[in-house]
Parts: sequence; structure tokens; C-alpha cells
Amino acid sequence: MTQEVREKTSSRKSTESAGKIRAIVKRMYQEAQQAKEEKRKVAYCMVMCNYEEILAAMDIVQVYTENYAGLCAVKRQAEPYMEKARAEGYSDLLCGYTQVGIGFDALRRELGGVPPDAPDGGMPEPDMLLGCSMGCDPRWKWYQALGRYKDTPIYNMDVLMPPSDANMDAIEEHSVRYMAEELRGLIAFLEEQTGKKMDYDRLMAIVRQVEETRWWWREAYELRKAIPCPMSTQDHFVLFVPHHMLLTDPMTLDFYKGLYQELKERVDNKIGAIGEEKYRLLWGVGLPPWHSMYILDYFLDYGAVFAAETAYMVPEPFEIPPDVSDPVEVIALRAFERNTSLQRQGQEAGGIPPLAQAHLERIRDYSIDGVVMHITRSCRASTMGQILVRNVIRDHYPGLPVMFMESDIIDLQTYSEAETKNRIDAFMEMVDANKRSAA
Repeated sequence: MTQEVREKTSSRKSTESAGKIRAIVKRMYQEAQQAKEEKRKVAYCMVMCNYEEILAAMDIVQVYTENYAGLCAVKRQAEPYMEKARAEGYSDLLCGYTQVGIGFDALRRELGGVPPDAPDGGMPEPDMLLGCSMGCDPRWKWYQALGRYKDTPIYNMDVLMPPSDANMDAIEEHSVRYMAEELRGLIAFLEEQTGKKMDYDRLMAIVRQVEETRWWWREAYELRKAIPCPMSTQDHFVLFVPHHMLLTDPMTLDFYKGLYQELKERVDNKIGAIGEEKYRLLWGVGLPPWHSMYILDYFLDYGAVFAAETAYMVPEPFEIPPDVSDPVEVIALRAFERNTSLQRQGQEAGGIPPLAQAHLERIRDYSIDGVVMHITRSCRASTMGQILVRNVIRDHYPGLPVMFMESDIIDLQTYSEAETKNRIDAFMEMVDANKRSAA
């Protein structure tokens, strides 16, 4: 890939911390490849499955296949893998991450090794495939489909996301017990695959470390409420990587402590993400266009900063109950509390859908002047409900502009830079007019 393309796909960052992420990602894949060479156990994983601490306690190296697909898109090297997946009979409407992942492993099977020029050396061959139900169907079916190309043990785990109108108090005991059973089933599977038993004291220590890590990330994130905003969404869309893919690494705790200190210094000195902040925007529901992240910088030309987002949200605080000593129960309880937090808040606010509630809170807390949502062709899970969310925003914040950007998370063929810029121009005119009228 040429330097010109590399510069075009990436976006401008406002923090030194964001500048460290590329090296962290490279190291992550290098260490996974080294682990494979050393015959340590490697697992294909997905985010939000609640098993990170368990895998770390079992010394299983985690490779996040969705992240690798995003990396391929950022480097504009996803197309060969998508083409291979489609040649294998998979629809171009299938999740872009899944297309890249299936195409990668199909090519590896065909070539007898990692495809040439694979970004960051490619993903090592996994010893196990660990999917879950959280988010969308492909995260359950993707690894099953890899059975066409590899004979690798697989374990899919259910993660409960209760409906927004459920009585959370009534279902809590059952839901936590069910989640704990799912986690114990995973542990039994891992013990069989590794030949070693779980060290539950070690697991609890890792859980405590993770909660400290998350506390620092949230404290750093909330500093973005300051005016001017010290950090933009452009930064957030790389800064989430340590939390999602290296959550149990002690380095990640130090990283978010460092991020907090950097943002605190910027806030104290009134240093914003750009020289003059005129407008504050929210990146609403919808994953970002990894293939063309530079487009977010076009908003900066208007003096508009993305001060918050609802993609890759920072988890709610969780305090480990003093009377719960089993780390599996702690993880199960934490999963229930976090997966029902917005539901509870929405119910208290009169029946607002959880995703809409997340938008309303950020509009209020981060002084938002306009909302951008990304309609992604191959990710229906992050696109579904956008019209409903927009309508709820209109009910609570009449006149607040909402823009829909259309492309995809991976597939560059769905993207038109000219059309997108035209939409941004029209949207920013509305943001300016609305802000002037409210002054």
C-alpha cells in the first residue's frame, strides 16, 4: 500500500495516546504468531463475550477476528478476502467482518499457509474457535462456517440481552444463573482443550484488575464533557482497542491511566481537539467506515468536533460485591448489570428504547449540537433502529439535526466521497442554523 493511500484512509488524532495504538496492534499480532510457534494455545475470539478474563487465567492467547477484518479495511487490503468469501458462495450482504474472516481462512486453506501480504503477518492458525450470541447472528455462525476449512474445536456461548420491556428485578436471578452456567460450560471446554484446570484465585485477581482498567478508561472518557473537548471520536475509534482486544494485559491498565493524565492536562489547560471548537457532534448508532476514516476530518473543517459516540461505548462502572467470592458469578452478575443498565434507565424515563436512551444521555451530557449515524450495508445489527432513534431524538430535542451517512464498515465499493461530503455540507448548514436560533 502506498503512503498516499495510507494517509487517505486514516484520520487526524488529537492525543499522543492515540498515536501509540498502531504499535500496540502490531505487537498484538506478533505475539499471537510467536505464541503459535511456541505451541501455546491460541483462540479465535470476539468482543463482548465476557470470557476475556477466563481465557487469560487459562493462558490462552486471544486473537480477535473482527479486529483483524477492521485492520484489513483500514489498510485497504480487505478486498481479496471478501472476493474469496463471495467465490465460496457467501453473500456480499453478509457482515463485512465475517466476509473478510471467512475469505482469509479459505485462502489459507487453499494456499497451505497465510496469504501473502496479509496485514501485520496475518492471524495464526487457531487451536479453538470461541463465538457467542452477543450482537448478531454472524458472531454465532461465522466460526461454524469455518468448519469447511479447518477441523478446529468450537464453543459458542450464549450472552443474554434482556428485552427492554422486561422486569429486570424479576429476571435477574435466572439471568445471572444462566450466564454463570454458560461460563462454566466454557471453562470445562477450555480445561479439556488445554489439559489444565482453572485457577479461580488467579481468575478473581484478573477480574479485579480489569475493573480497575475500566474505571480509568471511563474517567478519561468523561473528561470529554469539557468545553473545548480534549479528544475526538477519531481518537476513540483507535483508543478502544486495548480495552476490547487486550483487556487483561497489565499494559492496558497503565495505558488508560496515561490517557486520563493526558486528557486531564488538556482539560486543565483548555486544549481542545482542534484550534477553535464551534460545534459538538455525536457519532450515533452505526460502526465507522474503517476503509475511509479520513472522512471524519471533513467535519473539522467546519470547526465541528465529535465529542462522544455510542459505538464501542465505555462500560458502566461495576463494583464487585463483597459477598460474592466466585469470580464466575462476578462475571455473570457484571454482564447482567451492564446489559440492562440502559434498559433500566429507559424504563425510568418512560419507556425509551435502550439505544435511544444512550443517545439522549450523550446529547445532554456532552452538549451535542448534531448527530451523525452511519448506515452500514453489511452490518444490520448496528444499523437497525436508526430511524427509531432519530425520531426519539426529535421528540426530546426538536430541531437537533441528524445526518445519515451511507457506506459500509469494510466494503469500499459502497462508498462515495463526493456524495458523503455533499451530505456533510448540508448537515453542517443545519447544525449552524439550529445553534444560531437557540442562542
